[in-house]
Amino acid sequence: MKFKSPLIGLSTLLFGVVHTGQADELPSPVVDTDYHYNGAPSEELVELGRLLFFDKIMSGNKNISCATCHSPLTFSGDGLSLGVGEGGSGLGRYRNTGEGDDAVEGRIGRHAPHLYNLGAKEFTHMNWNGIHFEANGQVNTAANRDTPPDLDNVLAGQALFPILNQNEMLGDPIENEIVARLILSRNNSFPPLWNAYMERLRVNPDYVSLFDAAFSDVNSPADIQIQHYANAVAAFQTVAFRSDNSPFDAYLRGNSEALTAQQLRGMDLFYGAANCSSCHSGKFQTDHQFYGIAIPQVGPGGEGRTPHQDRGRAEATRNDEDWGKFRTPSLRNVALTAPYGHTGAYATLRGIVMHHLDPLTALENYDPSQLVKPSRDDLDADDLIGYDDLSLRQIVIDANDLQPVSLSEAEVNDLLAFLESLTDFNVMEQLEWIPQSVPSGLPVKD
Repeated sequence: MKFKSPLIGLSTLLFGVVHTGQADELPSPVVDTDYHYNGAPSEELVELGRLLFFDKIMSGNKNISCATCHSPLTFSGDGLSLGVGEGGSGLGRYRNTGEGDDAVEGRIGRHAPHLYNLGAKEFTHMNWNGIHFEANGQVNTAANRDTPPDLDNVLAGQALFPILNQNEMLGDPIENEIVARLILSRNNSFPPLWNAYMERLRVNPDYVSLFDAAFSDVNSPADIQIQHYANAVAAFQTVAFRSDNSPFDAYLRGNSEALTAQQLRGMDLFYGAANCSSCHSGKFQTDHQFYGIAIPQVGPGGEGRTPHQDRGRAEATRNDEDWGKFRTPSLRNVALTAPYGHTGAYATLRGIVMHHLDPLTALENYDPSQLVKPSRDDLDADDLIGYDDLSLRQIVIDANDLQPVSLSEAEVNDLLAFLESLTDFNVMEQLEWIPQSVPSGLPVKD
Protein backbone atom coordinates (compact mmCIF):
# COMPACT_ATOMS: atom_id res chain seq x y z
CA MET A 1 0.00 0.00 0.00
CA LYS A 2 1.29 3.47 -0.90
CA PHE A 3 0.09 6.64 0.77
CA LYS A 4 -0.56 8.57 -2.37
CA SER A 5 -1.53 12.05 -1.34
CA PRO A 6 0.15 14.63 0.89
CA LEU A 7 -3.21 16.38 1.01
CA ILE A 8 -6.51 14.93 2.16
CA GLY A 9 -6.21 11.56 0.39
CA LEU A 10 -7.19 8.48 2.32
CA SER A 11 -7.97 10.58 5.38
CA THR A 12 -10.98 12.03 3.55
CA LEU A 13 -12.23 8.53 2.76
CA LEU A 14 -11.89 7.46 6.38
CA PHE A 15 -13.13 10.54 8.17
CA GLY A 16 -15.13 12.57 5.65
CA VAL A 17 -14.28 16.24 5.29
CA VAL A 18 -11.39 17.81 7.19
CA HIS A 19 -12.23 18.54 10.82
CA THR A 20 -14.79 21.27 11.29
CA GLY A 21 -15.94 20.35 14.78
CA GLN A 22 -18.28 17.51 13.81
CA ALA A 23 -17.99 14.53 16.12
CA ASP A 24 -18.30 11.91 13.37
CA GLU A 25 -14.90 12.91 11.94
CA LEU A 26 -13.05 11.70 15.05
CA PRO A 27 -12.91 8.40 16.95
CA SER A 28 -15.61 7.76 19.49
CA PRO A 29 -14.53 8.03 23.15
CA VAL A 30 -12.83 5.06 24.80
CA VAL A 31 -15.15 3.10 27.15
CA ASP A 32 -14.74 0.19 29.57
CA THR A 33 -16.12 -2.34 27.11
CA ASP A 34 -13.24 -1.58 24.72
CA TYR A 35 -11.02 -3.57 27.08
CA HIS A 36 -10.75 -7.23 27.97
CA TYR A 37 -12.65 -8.13 31.14
CA ASN A 38 -14.64 -4.91 30.45
CA GLY A 39 -11.63 -3.20 32.01
CA ALA A 40 -12.19 -4.83 35.38
CA PRO A 41 -10.62 -8.27 35.90
CA SER A 42 -10.83 -9.60 39.44
CA GLU A 43 -8.66 -7.93 42.06
CA GLU A 44 -7.11 -11.30 42.90
CA LEU A 45 -6.09 -11.88 39.29
CA VAL A 46 -4.62 -8.40 38.95
CA GLU A 47 -2.67 -8.68 42.20
CA LEU A 48 -1.16 -12.01 41.19
CA GLY A 49 -0.23 -10.55 37.80
CA ARG A 50 1.27 -7.50 39.43
CA LEU A 51 3.62 -9.54 41.60
CA LEU A 52 4.63 -11.83 38.73
CA PHE A 53 5.28 -8.82 36.49
CA PHE A 54 7.79 -7.40 38.98
CA ASP A 55 9.27 -10.69 40.26
CA LYS A 56 12.64 -11.77 38.87
CA ILE A 57 11.78 -15.37 39.66
CA MET A 58 10.31 -15.46 36.15
CA SER A 59 13.73 -15.18 34.52
CA GLY A 60 16.28 -17.92 34.05
CA ASN A 61 18.96 -16.43 36.28
CA LYS A 62 16.50 -14.59 38.57
CA ASN A 63 18.04 -11.26 37.64
CA ILE A 64 15.41 -9.54 35.47
CA SER A 65 11.63 -9.12 35.47
CA CYS A 66 9.05 -7.97 32.93
CA ALA A 67 9.17 -4.59 34.64
CA THR A 68 12.87 -4.16 33.95
CA CYS A 69 12.16 -3.31 30.31
CA HIS A 70 8.56 -2.11 30.86
CA SER A 71 8.72 -0.11 34.05
CA PRO A 72 6.17 2.49 35.13
CA LEU A 73 9.25 4.57 35.98
CA THR A 74 10.15 4.69 32.28
CA PHE A 75 6.60 4.99 30.93
CA SER A 76 6.15 1.24 30.30
CA GLY A 77 9.23 1.02 28.07
CA ASP A 78 12.91 1.23 28.95
CA GLY A 79 13.92 4.56 27.43
CA LEU A 80 16.68 2.97 25.34
CA SER A 81 16.94 2.55 21.60
CA LEU A 82 17.74 -1.15 22.03
CA GLY A 83 17.19 -2.69 25.42
CA VAL A 84 19.63 -4.51 27.65
CA GLY A 85 18.07 -7.73 28.81
CA GLU A 86 19.44 -10.69 30.75
CA GLY A 87 22.69 -9.92 32.54
CA GLY A 88 22.32 -6.15 32.69
CA SER A 89 21.73 -4.03 35.76
CA GLY A 90 19.90 -0.80 36.46
CA LEU A 91 16.88 0.76 34.77
CA GLY A 92 16.36 2.93 31.72
CA ARG A 93 19.23 5.03 30.51
CA TYR A 94 21.21 4.01 33.58
CA ARG A 95 21.07 0.34 32.68
CA ASN A 96 24.54 -1.14 32.25
CA THR A 97 25.65 -3.94 29.98
CA GLY A 98 28.47 -5.04 32.26
CA GLU A 99 32.16 -5.39 31.59
CA GLY A 100 34.72 -8.12 31.07
CA ASP A 101 33.50 -11.68 31.65
CA ASP A 102 30.18 -10.34 32.97
CA ALA A 103 29.42 -8.26 29.88
CA VAL A 104 26.16 -8.91 28.08
CA GLU A 105 26.96 -10.82 24.90
CA GLY A 106 23.66 -10.88 23.01
CA ARG A 107 21.81 -7.71 22.10
CA ILE A 108 18.05 -7.34 21.88
CA GLY A 109 17.20 -6.72 18.25
CA ARG A 110 14.24 -4.34 18.55
CA HIS A 111 13.15 -1.38 20.61
CA ALA A 112 10.97 -2.27 23.64
CA PRO A 113 7.47 -1.00 22.79
CA HIS A 114 5.29 0.71 25.38
CA LEU A 115 2.40 -1.22 26.95
CA TYR A 116 -0.30 1.46 27.01
CA ASN A 117 -3.77 0.12 26.26
CA LEU A 118 -2.59 -3.28 25.02
CA GLY A 119 -5.43 -4.71 27.06
CA ALA A 120 -7.92 -3.19 24.61
CA LYS A 121 -9.71 -5.78 22.51
CA GLU A 122 -8.71 -4.17 19.21
CA PHE A 123 -5.04 -5.04 19.79
CA THR A 124 -5.19 -8.42 18.08
CA HIS A 125 -1.51 -8.49 17.03
CA MET A 126 1.47 -8.24 19.36
CA ASN A 127 5.13 -7.45 18.73
CA TRP A 128 6.55 -5.28 16.00
CA ASN A 129 5.99 -8.09 13.50
CA GLY A 130 2.58 -9.29 14.77
CA ILE A 131 3.75 -12.86 15.20
CA HIS A 132 1.38 -13.40 18.12
CA PHE A 133 -2.21 -12.74 17.08
CA GLU A 134 -5.83 -13.43 17.89
CA ALA A 135 -8.34 -14.40 15.22
CA ASN A 136 -11.90 -15.66 15.59
CA GLY A 137 -11.43 -15.88 19.33
CA GLN A 138 -8.38 -18.11 19.07
CA VAL A 139 -4.93 -17.09 20.27
CA ASN A 140 -2.15 -17.99 17.84
CA THR A 141 1.49 -17.70 18.93
CA ALA A 142 4.96 -18.55 17.69
CA ALA A 143 4.65 -21.81 19.64
CA ASN A 144 2.06 -23.02 17.10
CA ARG A 145 0.72 -26.38 18.34
CA ASP A 146 2.48 -25.93 21.68
CA THR A 147 0.44 -22.80 22.46
CA PRO A 148 -1.18 -23.46 25.84
CA PRO A 149 -4.97 -23.83 25.99
CA ASP A 150 -7.32 -21.42 27.74
CA LEU A 151 -5.37 -18.23 27.15
CA ASP A 152 -7.67 -15.28 27.82
CA ASN A 153 -6.37 -13.17 24.94
CA VAL A 154 -3.36 -12.49 22.73
CA LEU A 155 -1.82 -10.24 25.39
CA ALA A 156 -1.59 -13.35 27.56
CA GLY A 157 -0.02 -15.19 24.63
CA GLN A 158 2.60 -12.47 24.31
CA ALA A 159 3.56 -12.88 27.98
CA LEU A 160 4.77 -16.42 27.33
CA PHE A 161 7.79 -15.52 25.22
CA PRO A 162 10.11 -12.95 26.82
CA ILE A 163 10.83 -15.53 29.54
CA LEU A 164 12.04 -17.93 26.81
CA ASN A 165 14.26 -15.48 24.94
CA GLN A 166 17.90 -16.01 25.87
CA ASN A 167 18.86 -12.35 25.46
CA GLU A 168 15.75 -11.02 27.15
CA MET A 169 15.07 -13.16 30.24
CA LEU A 170 16.19 -16.78 29.85
CA GLY A 171 19.98 -16.62 29.93
CA ASP A 172 22.70 -18.54 28.16
CA PRO A 173 22.95 -22.35 27.94
CA ILE A 174 23.98 -24.19 31.13
CA GLU A 175 23.44 -21.05 33.27
CA ASN A 176 20.26 -22.21 35.04
CA GLU A 177 17.83 -25.10 35.36
CA ILE A 178 15.31 -23.46 33.03
CA VAL A 179 17.55 -23.16 30.00
CA ALA A 180 18.92 -26.64 30.81
CA ARG A 181 15.48 -28.01 29.94
CA LEU A 182 16.00 -26.63 26.44
CA ILE A 183 19.13 -28.71 26.08
CA LEU A 184 17.55 -31.83 27.56
CA SER A 185 14.42 -31.59 25.41
CA ARG A 186 16.59 -31.72 22.26
CA ASN A 187 13.76 -30.42 20.10
CA ASN A 188 13.58 -26.76 21.10
CA SER A 189 10.03 -27.24 22.38
CA PHE A 190 8.48 -24.63 24.64
CA PRO A 191 6.48 -26.64 27.23
CA PRO A 192 9.48 -28.04 29.17
CA LEU A 193 10.78 -24.53 29.78
CA TRP A 194 7.39 -23.16 30.77
CA ASN A 195 6.91 -26.07 33.16
CA ALA A 196 10.33 -25.45 34.72
CA TYR A 197 9.24 -21.91 35.57
CA MET A 198 5.99 -23.21 37.04
CA GLU A 199 7.95 -25.61 39.25
CA ARG A 200 9.54 -22.58 40.88
CA LEU A 201 6.12 -21.12 41.62
CA ARG A 202 4.56 -24.40 42.79
CA VAL A 203 7.03 -24.70 45.68
CA ASN A 204 6.43 -21.13 46.86
CA PRO A 205 3.57 -21.16 49.43
CA ASP A 206 2.75 -17.48 48.89
CA TYR A 207 2.37 -17.95 45.16
CA VAL A 208 0.31 -21.10 45.64
CA SER A 209 -2.14 -19.10 47.79
CA LEU A 210 -2.25 -16.29 45.24
CA PHE A 211 -2.96 -18.65 42.34
CA ASP A 212 -5.63 -20.42 44.39
CA ALA A 213 -7.35 -17.09 45.09
CA ALA A 214 -7.18 -15.95 41.47
CA PHE A 215 -8.26 -19.14 39.65
CA SER A 216 -11.18 -21.46 40.36
CA ASP A 217 -9.40 -24.37 38.66
CA VAL A 218 -6.31 -24.18 40.89
CA ASN A 219 -6.83 -26.35 43.96
CA SER A 220 -3.29 -27.61 44.50
CA PRO A 221 0.25 -26.64 43.46
CA ALA A 222 0.16 -29.20 40.66
CA ASP A 223 -2.74 -27.31 39.05
CA ILE A 224 -0.66 -24.19 38.41
CA GLN A 225 0.07 -24.04 34.69
CA ILE A 226 1.78 -21.56 32.37
CA GLN A 227 -1.55 -20.26 31.04
CA HIS A 228 -2.45 -19.17 34.59
CA TYR A 229 0.75 -17.14 34.73
CA ALA A 230 0.09 -15.60 31.31
CA ASN A 231 -3.54 -14.73 32.04
CA ALA A 232 -2.61 -13.06 35.33
CA VAL A 233 0.12 -10.93 33.74
CA ALA A 234 -2.25 -9.91 30.93
CA ALA A 235 -4.95 -8.93 33.42
CA PHE A 236 -2.48 -6.78 35.33
CA GLN A 237 -1.30 -5.01 32.18
CA THR A 238 -4.90 -4.40 31.10
CA VAL A 239 -5.57 -2.46 34.30
CA ALA A 240 -2.18 -0.96 35.15
CA PHE A 241 -1.36 0.43 31.70
CA ARG A 242 -4.81 1.57 30.67
CA SER A 243 -4.41 5.17 29.56
CA ASP A 244 -7.39 7.06 28.18
CA ASN A 245 -7.68 10.29 30.15
CA SER A 246 -5.68 12.67 28.00
CA PRO A 247 -6.88 16.12 26.91
CA PHE A 248 -7.80 14.50 23.58
CA ASP A 249 -10.00 12.01 25.43
CA ALA A 250 -11.64 14.84 27.33
CA TYR A 251 -12.33 16.57 24.00
CA LEU A 252 -13.89 13.42 22.57
CA ARG A 253 -16.06 13.15 25.67
CA GLY A 254 -17.51 16.58 25.08
CA ASN A 255 -15.16 19.10 26.72
CA SER A 256 -14.71 21.58 23.88
CA GLU A 257 -12.12 23.52 25.90
CA ALA A 258 -9.85 20.54 26.57
CA LEU A 259 -7.56 21.32 23.63
CA THR A 260 -5.70 24.55 22.96
CA ALA A 261 -6.10 26.43 19.69
CA GLN A 262 -2.71 25.10 18.56
CA GLN A 263 -3.68 21.53 19.44
CA LEU A 264 -6.91 21.91 17.48
CA ARG A 265 -4.95 23.08 14.46
CA GLY A 266 -2.65 20.09 14.88
CA MET A 267 -5.66 17.79 15.12
CA ASP A 268 -6.97 19.16 11.82
CA LEU A 269 -3.59 18.39 10.25
CA PHE A 270 -3.43 14.91 11.82
CA TYR A 271 -6.86 13.97 10.47
CA GLY A 272 -6.42 15.98 7.30
CA ALA A 273 -3.55 17.36 5.25
CA ALA A 274 -0.71 15.64 7.13
CA ASN A 275 -2.42 12.30 6.40
CA CYS A 276 -1.30 10.79 9.74
CA SER A 277 -4.67 9.14 10.27
CA SER A 278 -4.34 6.97 7.18
CA CYS A 279 -2.37 4.63 9.49
CA HIS A 280 -2.76 6.15 12.95
CA SER A 281 -6.53 5.78 13.00
CA GLY A 282 -9.10 4.64 15.52
CA LYS A 283 -9.43 5.17 19.25
CA PHE A 284 -5.77 4.47 19.94
CA GLN A 285 -4.30 6.00 16.78
CA THR A 286 -3.32 2.76 15.08
CA ASP A 287 -4.79 0.73 12.26
CA HIS A 288 -2.85 -2.35 13.49
CA GLN A 289 -1.41 -2.89 10.02
CA PHE A 290 2.20 -3.28 8.87
CA TYR A 291 4.24 -0.85 6.79
CA GLY A 292 7.77 0.01 5.82
CA ILE A 293 8.67 3.62 6.58
CA ALA A 294 12.46 3.55 6.05
CA ILE A 295 13.43 3.62 9.72
CA PRO A 296 17.24 3.19 9.90
CA GLN A 297 18.13 -0.37 10.87
CA VAL A 298 20.10 -0.27 14.10
CA GLY A 299 21.58 -3.26 15.85
CA PRO A 300 21.35 -6.97 15.07
CA GLY A 301 17.77 -7.12 13.78
CA GLY A 302 14.90 -9.39 14.78
CA GLU A 303 14.77 -13.07 15.64
CA GLY A 304 15.86 -15.68 13.09
CA ARG A 305 17.61 -12.98 11.13
CA THR A 306 20.29 -12.45 8.58
CA PRO A 307 22.93 -10.40 10.48
CA HIS A 308 22.12 -6.69 10.62
CA GLN A 309 18.80 -7.12 8.85
CA ASP A 310 15.27 -7.27 10.19
CA ARG A 311 12.65 -9.12 8.16
CA GLY A 312 9.85 -7.49 10.14
CA ARG A 313 6.38 -8.77 9.24
CA ALA A 314 7.89 -11.36 6.89
CA GLU A 315 9.24 -13.15 9.95
CA ALA A 316 5.65 -13.99 10.83
CA THR A 317 4.09 -14.42 7.37
CA ARG A 318 7.07 -15.81 5.40
CA ASN A 319 5.96 -13.55 2.54
CA ASP A 320 8.69 -11.62 0.72
CA GLU A 321 6.40 -8.63 0.21
CA ASP A 322 6.22 -8.18 4.00
CA TRP A 323 9.99 -7.80 4.38
CA GLY A 324 10.91 -4.78 6.50
CA LYS A 325 7.34 -3.87 7.45
CA PHE A 326 6.36 -3.25 11.08
CA ARG A 327 3.16 -2.75 13.04
CA THR A 328 1.74 0.76 13.31
CA PRO A 329 2.30 1.75 16.95
CA SER A 330 -0.40 3.37 19.02
CA LEU A 331 0.34 7.05 19.67
CA ARG A 332 -1.11 7.23 23.15
CA ASN A 333 1.44 8.92 25.45
CA VAL A 334 3.73 9.26 22.45
CA ALA A 335 5.36 12.37 23.92
CA LEU A 336 6.55 10.25 26.87
CA THR A 337 7.66 7.08 25.12
CA ALA A 338 10.85 8.04 23.28
CA PRO A 339 12.89 6.79 21.54
CA TYR A 340 10.85 5.94 18.44
CA GLY A 341 10.74 3.36 15.66
CA HIS A 342 11.27 -0.40 15.76
CA THR A 343 14.96 0.24 16.40
CA GLY A 344 14.55 3.28 18.61
CA ALA A 345 16.45 5.22 15.95
CA TYR A 346 14.95 8.61 16.86
CA ALA A 347 15.42 10.14 20.28
CA THR A 348 12.85 12.93 19.97
CA LEU A 349 9.24 13.26 18.90
CA ARG A 350 10.17 16.01 16.46
CA GLY A 351 12.80 13.73 14.95
CA ILE A 352 10.38 10.89 14.21
CA VAL A 353 7.74 13.32 12.87
CA MET A 354 10.27 14.87 10.49
CA HIS A 355 11.26 11.37 9.36
CA HIS A 356 7.62 10.63 8.46
CA LEU A 357 7.42 13.79 6.37
CA ASP A 358 10.33 12.77 4.13
CA PRO A 359 11.47 9.23 5.03
CA LEU A 360 14.01 8.53 2.31
CA THR A 361 15.79 11.85 2.75
CA ALA A 362 15.81 11.27 6.50
CA LEU A 363 17.29 7.81 6.00
CA GLU A 364 19.98 9.23 3.69
CA ASN A 365 20.97 11.83 6.28
CA TYR A 366 20.47 9.80 9.45
CA ASP A 367 22.67 10.82 12.37
CA PRO A 368 23.36 7.86 14.71
CA SER A 369 24.44 10.17 17.53
CA GLN A 370 20.77 10.43 18.53
CA LEU A 371 20.63 6.78 19.54
CA VAL A 372 19.85 6.36 23.24
CA LYS A 373 22.42 3.87 24.47
CA PRO A 374 22.95 2.12 27.79
CA SER A 375 25.47 3.53 30.23
CA ARG A 376 28.27 1.49 28.69
CA ASP A 377 28.70 2.79 25.16
CA ASP A 378 28.87 -0.47 23.24
CA LEU A 379 26.68 0.26 20.23
CA ASP A 380 28.83 1.75 17.49
CA ALA A 381 28.58 2.48 13.79
CA ASP A 382 29.33 -1.13 12.93
CA ASP A 383 25.87 -2.00 14.27
CA LEU A 384 24.09 0.28 11.79
CA ILE A 385 22.65 -0.45 8.38
CA GLY A 386 21.07 2.18 6.21
CA TYR A 387 23.80 4.46 7.53
CA ASP A 388 27.07 3.48 5.86
CA ASP A 389 26.27 0.27 3.94
CA LEU A 390 24.62 1.18 0.64
CA SER A 391 23.54 -2.35 -0.28
CA LEU A 392 21.82 -2.95 3.03
CA ARG A 393 20.27 0.50 3.01
CA GLN A 394 18.63 -0.34 -0.31
CA ILE A 395 16.64 -3.10 1.40
CA VAL A 396 15.14 -0.52 3.75
CA ILE A 397 14.44 1.82 0.82
CA ASP A 398 12.71 -0.89 -1.20
CA ALA A 399 10.40 -1.69 1.72
CA ASN A 400 9.28 1.92 2.14
CA ASP A 401 5.53 2.60 1.74
CA LEU A 402 5.50 6.21 2.88
CA GLN A 403 5.31 9.19 0.52
CA PRO A 404 6.60 12.68 1.43
CA VAL A 405 4.29 15.29 2.93
CA SER A 406 5.04 19.02 2.84
CA LEU A 407 4.34 20.96 6.04
CA SER A 408 5.57 24.37 7.15
CA GLU A 409 7.51 24.76 10.39
CA ALA A 410 4.42 26.26 12.01
CA GLU A 411 2.33 23.29 10.90
CA VAL A 412 4.91 20.86 12.30
CA ASN A 413 4.72 22.69 15.62
CA ASP A 414 0.93 22.46 15.56
CA LEU A 415 1.10 18.75 14.82
CA LEU A 416 3.52 18.20 17.70
CA ALA A 417 1.17 20.10 20.01
CA PHE A 418 -1.66 17.75 19.06
CA LEU A 419 0.52 14.69 19.68
CA GLU A 420 1.26 16.06 23.14
CA SER A 421 -2.50 16.25 23.76
CA LEU A 422 -2.51 12.43 23.64
CA THR A 423 -0.61 12.39 26.96
CA ASP A 424 -2.52 11.05 29.96
CA PHE A 425 -0.70 12.48 32.96
CA ASN A 426 -2.41 9.95 35.19
CA VAL A 427 0.41 7.63 34.11
CA MET A 428 2.37 9.04 37.04
CA GLU A 429 -0.08 7.24 39.31
CA GLN A 430 1.11 3.96 37.81
CA LEU A 431 4.19 4.21 40.02
CA GLU A 432 1.90 3.00 42.81
CA TRP A 433 1.78 -0.41 41.13
CA ILE A 434 5.44 -1.06 41.97
CA PRO A 435 5.46 -3.44 44.95
CA GLN A 436 7.82 -3.05 47.87
CA SER A 437 8.49 -6.78 47.82
CA VAL A 438 7.55 -9.93 45.90
CA PRO A 439 6.86 -13.51 47.08
CA SER A 440 10.23 -14.84 45.88
CA GLY A 441 12.07 -12.43 48.16
CA LEU A 442 14.21 -11.29 45.23
CA PRO A 443 14.92 -7.55 45.02
CA VAL A 444 12.33 -5.56 43.10
CA LYS A 445 14.71 -2.72 42.28
CA ASP A 446 18.08 -3.24 40.59
